[in-house]
Amino acid sequence: MIYKKNFITLSVVLLTALSANNLFAQLPVVPLASQKTLLQSSDPKLAANKKLVYDCWREVLEGGHLEFVDKYLAENYMQHNPNVATGRKGFVELFSKFAKPQPIVDTIKATVVAIVAEGDLVVISFASKLPEPTDSTKTYTTTWSDMFRIANGKLAEHWDGAQKMKN
Repeated sequence: MIYKKNFITLSVVLLTALSANNLFAQLPVVPLASQKTLLQSSDPKLAANKKLVYDCWREVLEGGHLEFVDKYLAENYMQHNPNVATGRKGFVELFSKFAKPQPIVDTIKATVVAIVAEGDLVVISFASKLPEPTDSTKTYTTTWSDMFRIANGKLAEHWDGAQKMKN
């Protein structure tokens, strides 16, 4: 009887372990709505803040048009990414190393998951596709988020999850 009980217990443990990958399988990261819908808000101020971040992303970050930086970033722009110097000047110094102006398109090219605004903060999150660490023939999706504080109609502060890069 003890052997039968131990066998059943062991079987349950093994089945649970073998099926754990299925129980905890990751769902793909997908947009919550169209970019046009994500920009909407019943509060005009929040909608304007979302649009400011969205347009800066399209024109400056993806479009490479650093000539528009003054339009979007406050001069004393505060940067919390450890790879970018604080201030508008620091932003331009870094991005001028690799920004190549391209035609500006109506939507963000990257997969936007959500754009959320509350008070003077806007968070924009993106889907990222990365190689599976245990099988390089496979990929998985995850998210990346950037948060901005808006002041006087410009981006005044930025946060993201970046870690220091080697020089």
